[in-house]
Amino acid sequence: MRSRKSTAKSLGEMMDALNDAVFPEYADRDPNLAPERILKALSTLAGEEVAQAFIAAIPEIKRLLATDVAAIEANDPAASDQKEVVFCYPAVKAILYYRAAHVLLGLKVPVLPRMLTEYAHSVTGIDIHPGAQIDEYFAIDHGTGTVIGETAIIGKHVTLYQGVTLGAKNFVYDETGRPRDIPRHPIIEDNVTVYSNASLLGRITIGEGSIIGGNVWLTHSVPPRSRILQGRYREAYFKDGEGI
Repeated sequence: MRSRKSTAKSLGEMMDALNDAVFPEYADRDPNLAPERILKALSTLAGEEVAQAFIAAIPEIKRLLATDVAAIEANDPAASDQKEVVFCYPAVKAILYYRAAHVLLGLKVPVLPRMLTEYAHSVTGIDIHPGAQIDEYFAIDHGTGTVIGETAIIGKHVTLYQGVTLGAKNFVYDETGRPRDIPRHPIIEDNVTVYSNASLLGRITIGEGSIIGGNVWLTHSVPPRSRILQGRYREAYFKDGEGI
């Protein structure tokens, strides 16, 4: 069994090569050699068959990342061009690692998908579970503290801001007392924007074209083209946490 350190090193080599393949115009090494580098690194971790299947998925990963970069640039007037987005925006790294991990999870590779997304989480502050399903033109602005749970489903042209949580509201337990792995995270339909620090919890559906305002706590579905804002603040006094 390979050590954690050697496994992480091989994953790093694989992702360096994938980055060159996905963004060849900014590659550190010859992007034409990227598949060979990926094959070498991933074969040692998951076998040549998995490595070949992953290489076959690279064109789709590249296509999706191109849409994600375009969406991030289009949503942020501070972005001067796509090169700045690729070089400077942590969301690009987080999404690239997520999309690679999602492919590996689909190939039923254990542990490695979580290692990829947890590494990205540690360096970007963006936590995307590899099991989440995320369509094209996905944008995360700023991103620090963003959390996307395992069974979340995100449609096309969705934008999330910093601190957004797509989480579970509660858990269903089996007879042994363990939480069951069932759909428990939100479904976000196309063309939805979720502003900073909103928490969307449970298997709810956010209808197409909706806007969810900042700091909203939402545990029920909303229809298409909804506009959800936080309620008015109220002054109250609490003792020992009661009523919060």
